[in-house]
Amino acid sequence: MRHHAFLTRHFLGSIPASVIALLLATLVTGPVSADDLPALRTGLWEFSRTIETPDTPGKPQIIKMKKCTNPSDDMKKQNEKLAKSGCKFSAVTRSGNTYTYSAVCKLKVISGTSKSVLTAESDSAYMIRIESDFGGEQTRELLRARRVGDC
Repeated sequence: MRHHAFLTRHFLGSIPASVIALLLATLVTGPVSADDLPALRTGLWEFSRTIETPDTPGKPQIIKMKKCTNPSDDMKKQNEKLAKSGCKFSAVTRSGNTYTYSAVCKLKVISGTSKSVLTAESDSAYMIRIESDFGGEQTRELLRARRVGDC
């Protein structure tokens, strides 16, 4: 939905924080199974991602985009790719409309952990709070998503 002593400090130091943040965001949004999460409607979705890294304290990076998609299907596909790459996901726990899960990834040059909390507002809106640790580099992310229409 990012993954995590992800990159060694040397490797992290050679990549701009914005690139790392995007990589983390991609890695940490993939939960165990889309079947364990709320069903979301297909359509035109607006995503707003706020990412805070140690390199940008108090100055989060904000990324906005619109995409015709089914977020449930996207999460399932992403999870399958990450599992094949070496990520292991916890079982999803649910309390009302809140879903919590975590991941441990050991990839070729990256390893680390993340914890994600998804809150479903409806089948057309959700948010995910993600905390990640990659080799001592903590990242916090908030993804807000809402369906804005048909494709």
